[in-house]
Amino acid sequence: MDLAEIVPTAEVVRRRDLTAQGVTKNSLQRLIASGRVERVGRGLYRAKDAEITEYHTLLEASLLVPNGIICLLSALRFHDLTTQAPFEVWMAIDNKSWRPTTDDVPLRIHYFSGRALTEGVERHEIEGVPVKIYSAAKTVADCFKFRNKIGVDVAIEALGDYLRKRLPEKDLWRYAEVCRVRKVMYPYLEALQ
Repeated sequence: MDLAEIVPTAEVVRRRDLTAQGVTKNSLQRLIASGRVERVGRGLYRAKDAEITEYHTLLEASLLVPNGIICLLSALRFHDLTTQAPFEVWMAIDNKSWRPTTDDVPLRIHYFSGRALTEGVERHEIEGVPVKIYSAAKTVADCFKFRNKIGVDVAIEALGDYLRKRLPEKDLWRYAEVCRVRKVMYPYLEALQ
């Protein structure tokens, strides 16, 4: 039995997905002992020869927190809108959700609600697995909303990079309204243009 035969479209799978495919605990242990499968995190497994990308930790965090959305510094890094390299995966969850606990992937959890949580979510494929990440415009607006936590300089850098990439300004204004930071962003946008 090979992991690629069990779940051919995914490089990393959760234990519960393997169970749904009929893989028993014993057969999984045999796959690990044979060296064809390795444990990459709590409840996460992948084929030994699977390629790992630079966004592998985003994938692991997404599998460990299925209702979470990659946000703020991690999303900026994914969209190449910052020079920051966060050692934690920044994730947004509903403000009524329980805080996830995991020792395998360092997480920084932020609570969002309403439209600020649900709008601007994109699905990107990382190592064959769909991962929810906020769009570039939504991430820049979020940075201004959380400027006291991440720093105004990071938000300004993200806005500058967004404009240099000539991404749509109308999207930026739309999410500035959603995040209620239009008046905060306006002077910086005027200065950078």
